Amino acid sequence: MCLQNNVELVTGAASGIGEQCARMLSNFGASVVIADLSLEKAQRVASSIVATGGKAIAVSMDVTNEESVNAGIDRTVKELGGIDVLVSNAGTQIVAPVEAYSFADWKKILAIHLDGAFLTSKAAIRHMYVGKRGGSIVYMGSVHSHEASRLKSAYVTAKHGLLGLARVVAKEDGARGVRANVVCPGFVRTPLADKQIPEQAKELGLSEQDVVKNVMLKETVDGEFRTVEDAANTVPFLAGFESSALMGQSIIVSHGWAMN
Repeated sequence: MCLQNNVELVTGAASGIGEQCARMLSNFGASVVIADLSLEKAQRVASSIVATGGKAIAVSMDVTNEESVNAGIDRTVKELGGIDVLVSNAGTQIVAPVEAYSFADWKKILAIHLDGAFLTSKAAIRHMYVGKRGGSIVYMGSVHSHEASRLKSAYVTAKHGLLGLARVVAKEDGARGVRANVVCPGFVRTPLADKQIPEQAKELGLSEQDVVKNVMLKETVDGEFRTVEDAANTVPFLAGFESSALMGQSIIVSHGWAMN
């Protein structure tokens, strides 16, 4: 995998899957940009990577704001000389049945997942074109890019949308050396997942134990949550794939929860 000395920007990288992606990419020799809404948290992650011999900078980025996105990516290029990989990871979750789902929450979910992916892709691609540099975009999708679950209308819609965006980017920009693919993890045990357990228990009239066993993990082959490492392990593979043969694809990392 060609990641040594690459410049790789990860959104939502101050915690969870995004943080693990950044650390793993750094281990492969890349310079990583920790982009997050919380600059303080991003700086903490970047400092810890630097302390262990890696190269990292932190940038404040609201992925739903075009000026903020452009500023973060322009700073990346100015300080590190370009951008080779974008990992579009920033995301959140709000659960509710369709009839009770507020329009404001719907717009928030779509803005963070889809607007964020679009704006960061748009900003990164123009730098990947410079000098025929090329690059790779990895979108953090979900098993919900392929499957549906109750109470997650906005999230499922957004994650399905990432597949469409990745395929369009692959079609439009592949000939100019820009690849786009999607990682689709199953349920990963993060604070975001933990927050969903009592929320789903309330809406579905189940105990929290039943939500975990019979909703979140029922379709897995081992009844286990995915780890942030499971999801992050796939990112260097896609980011550093050495030809244009692999693009517009999704890789499901779900312990059998979903298959295609």
